[in-house]
Amino acid sequence: MLSAYLDPRTGQTFPLDQPRWSGPDHAPLLLTALPGITRAQIDFSHRSLWRYRAAFPLQPDDPITLGEGTTPLLRRTIHDAPVHLKCEWLMPTGSFKDRGASVMLSLLRAQGITAVLEDSSGNGGAAIAAYAAAGGMAATIMAPASTSPAKLVQMRAHGATLELVPGTRQDTSDAAVRRAETIFYASHNWHPFFLHGTKTLAYELWEDFGFRAPDNVITPCGAGSNVLGCEIGFAELQRAGEIAAIPRIFAVQPANCAPIAAAFLAGADTPVPTDIKPTIAEGTAIAQPIRLREVLGVLRETNGGAVMLSEQEIVGAMFDLARLGLYVEPTAAQAVAAFAKLLQAGTITPEQTTVLVLTGSGLKATPRIAELLEA
Repeated sequence: MLSAYLDPRTGQTFPLDQPRWSGPDHAPLLLTALPGITRAQIDFSHRSLWRYRAAFPLQPDDPITLGEGTTPLLRRTIHDAPVHLKCEWLMPTGSFKDRGASVMLSLLRAQGITAVLEDSSGNGGAAIAAYAAAGGMAATIMAPASTSPAKLVQMRAHGATLELVPGTRQDTSDAAVRRAETIFYASHNWHPFFLHGTKTLAYELWEDFGFRAPDNVITPCGAGSNVLGCEIGFAELQRAGEIAAIPRIFAVQPANCAPIAAAFLAGADTPVPTDIKPTIAEGTAIAQPIRLREVLGVLRETNGGAVMLSEQEIVGAMFDLARLGLYVEPTAAQAVAAFAKLLQAGTITPEQTTVLVLTGSGLKATPRIAELLEA
């Protein structure tokens, strides 16, 4: 399937036969548009996201897979309104990042890459460590020193070389970019192949709903891989003639670290001044998202939006889900708190089909959740 690396801000393209993680001057890349697939092209013999392999820009003979994807979609009533919960935490490593890790590392290995560098606050690093191990690749993970211990244990258990970086999540990202001069930077935030893994969420929701698209998708957002992935996937389905319109996409961020939501609500296309503070939703604590402009474009073009949440709202939503039997980490619970706010504002209505993306397992954050219970 013909495609190329694309610098969306200049229109410059680069062939896929040479591995790269950025454009000139470290410009973040996407891929040129792909045509999408029809339901007839789904490979139903695969009970994983590789059932949609015909939609990928490269076709590796031996993909790295642990059975990721095909997560449950549960219908529940929350805040007196029907809603669908996409249980992305039920993945091999406990988060939605497995979608991107499987596709990105499979395609990079097909390009000849055998050793990779990743930076992560936890879930991304765990996913890259696991899939690198499964694919016989070496992985070095740089993580903030404050990362949840359970996530660090996961990375080490898979055999990754782990380096802890003092300071903020952004400090870790900056350090990884500097290290990228010596090892291939397979960043879940930077590499466009990762987005073509997360786009399978859109394909899967389409299949879950009987080959229809929902009206709204609400997802936690740090760097925006689920926002961008959903737009890429649903846009491909629209080009393929399978859906009439792309769902409205809503990004949710903690008020303590909300650069995308702040820019959206200010009507800006570039970063606006915001106070960055520690947040319990560590998976979305990205102070300087590299594709801010592109994420804002998706939110506006789909007539979606952005929601900011207090720490109390995030914790409350997490325990609300736990009381329903759903044990997710605080980052994931943001979708539920945002659903309440959007309903109250009348932005979405109970009659619409709304999906909440629950991104990570509560097992990842059990020590922190224990502290909250004791408090």
